[in-house]
Amino acid sequence: MIVQRVVLNSRPGKNGNPVAENFRVEEVNLPDNINEGQVQVRTLYLSVDPYMRCRMNEDTGSDYISPWQLSQVVDGGGIGIIEESKHTNFTKGDFVTSFYWPWQTKVILDGNTLEKVDPQLVDGHLSYFLGAIGMPGLTSLIGIQEKGHITAESNQTMAVSGAAGTCGSLAGQIGHLMGCSRVVGICGTPEKCLLLTSELGFDAAINYKEGSVAEQLHELCPSGVDVYFDNVGGDISDTVISQMNQNSHIILCGQISQYNKDVPYPPPLPSAVEAIRKERNITRERFLVLTFKDKFASGILQLSQWFKEGKLKIKETMINGLENMRAAFQSMMTGGNIGKQIVCISEETSLLSL
Repeated sequence: MIVQRVVLNSRPGKNGNPVAENFRVEEVNLPDNINEGQVQVRTLYLSVDPYMRCRMNEDTGSDYISPWQLSQVVDGGGIGIIEESKHTNFTKGDFVTSFYWPWQTKVILDGNTLEKVDPQLVDGHLSYFLGAIGMPGLTSLIGIQEKGHITAESNQTMAVSGAAGTCGSLAGQIGHLMGCSRVVGICGTPEKCLLLTSELGFDAAINYKEGSVAEQLHELCPSGVDVYFDNVGGDISDTVISQMNQNSHIILCGQISQYNKDVPYPPPLPSAVEAIRKERNITRERFLVLTFKDKFASGILQLSQWFKEGKLKIKETMINGLENMRAAFQSMMTGGNIGKQIVCISEETSLLSL
């Protein structure tokens, strides 16, 4: 059987911007038979995420993610449907997910690397398992729980950078649900600002491309910032940190503005900003959601419940076709997405009955 896949064609260099030519679409033969313990799956949805930029380098700079290899198939979060199974845990028609799903239209996988998912948790929107009811949702929820130190009814203000992205759009809503009295998002277009305030419940939004972020933040957060959900790093984060209160907390979710630069993670703050952080006793600890696996099951149920109750609004940007994976990746890296960036590889019509 001939299938399509995406391989890493070249590396952008540690300080380079990814280009379409870094990826290559090619055809390969899928074996006719599967071995004991394996399953053949048809890919439904694939995820593109900022952390993948690090995997394009020979050295990812992190001990928990491995680099993609040249001329080898690229992988990441994925959802698919089992077409054939020789694994005791799975049968034909099961929906499964993995963090290391090959960018390939159909694939044979070791069943032990897969996890079954229940479409009822997402009201049939399987792609949500790659976003709000998956790892990004868990990152936002557990990050806020573990590093935000939010206390209900204590009048705390949260600022969120990259607020219209996957984790940011969820973090602002979760901040409110957990007790923040005010949530202000920072993003890059008027459309995104309007989305945050009109649909996602943010109290205010700042377009960092228009006017002074410092002045707008001061006006919109007159009592300062108590919790900062940081997705971007760089100048925006330096500005937010300078307006944070004594004993406040930074949740280090991501540093997308720094991913095309050869710097350690988390990147060090400028000396003047670091001095403010120390003087005000602002916490800025590395956060890795994978160290909280014991909280995943309860977290997924909480996120699903909020979604079903209408308390958590979910946004996606969907592109169709494996051949558009590289375009989706480039768009995500430059802020072209609202909510989770997903690529639909094939659709499962039986879901329409859910």
